[in-house]
Amino acid sequence: MMLTPEQRIQLHGFNNLTKSLSFNMYDICYTRTKEEREAYIAYIDEQYNSDRLTGILSTVSDIIGAHVLNIAKQDYVPQGASVTLLVSEGPVSDEPEESFEESPGPLPEPAAVVMHLDKSHITVHTYPEYHPNEGISTFRADIDVSTCGEISPLKALNFLIHSFDTDIMTLDYRVRGFTRDINGHKLFIDHDINSIQNYIPKEETLLYDMIDVNIYQENMFHTKCKLKQFDLNNYLFGYTKDSLSESEQREITRRLKAEMDEIFYGKNMKELM
Repeated sequence: MMLTPEQRIQLHGFNNLTKSLSFNMYDICYTRTKEEREAYIAYIDEQYNSDRLTGILSTVSDIIGAHVLNIAKQDYVPQGASVTLLVSEGPVSDEPEESFEESPGPLPEPAAVVMHLDKSHITVHTYPEYHPNEGISTFRADIDVSTCGEISPLKALNFLIHSFDTDIMTLDYRVRGFTRDINGHKLFIDHDINSIQNYIPKEETLLYDMIDVNIYQENMFHTKCKLKQFDLNNYLFGYTKDSLSESEQREITRRLKAEMDEIFYGKNMKELM
């Protein structure tokens, strides 16, 4: 249920609820040789360097209506990058009730900046890594959007999904703390939410197998997603499956799917067999 301006509860002071969105994405690739692995990691480091990541976070800040106060970024050796933005709550929309609607956010054109918010922060860390002997390389990016006040980080989720090539996503949203109305009554959440999935466009949800684990009474919501369709060509770096024998294709497919299942379910499947 959306609140109209007339229905909105008058608060005693600032809305100090803390709303946190964690967006974790994984990109899986098969790399046969050390040279392929190094080339894949170099590609990831170039595609998701700190400048590109700061641009993504800058747009997230615009979407949630925040004002950037400070930007810190770092590219690491031998691989990986981090960006932190400190932000403050920006001007409230002309139609403030829109922020309470349980629906996907917009897809604006990306800009290139990074920032800090005084009441909130946005961070990203990347983790390129590889299996020691299975030929699997995995790129993980963790983005956290933590806000105070009326800012809703969920409206940035649609843009984040479109900013990365994702095989698997794990999404967490939590509202913490409380704020008070003018009579001193505590409010532990200021909007209705049934599932994080409602903030993902329908056409995107059709692409993924999705599982919810929600604790409604604690205002904690968790969704994990795994891409449904599997095309081996999308997981080979620098060549196509036509250059492989059928037995090689089957074995590589088995390894890739095992990797994705283990990440999705959070378990080492071989140890359970």
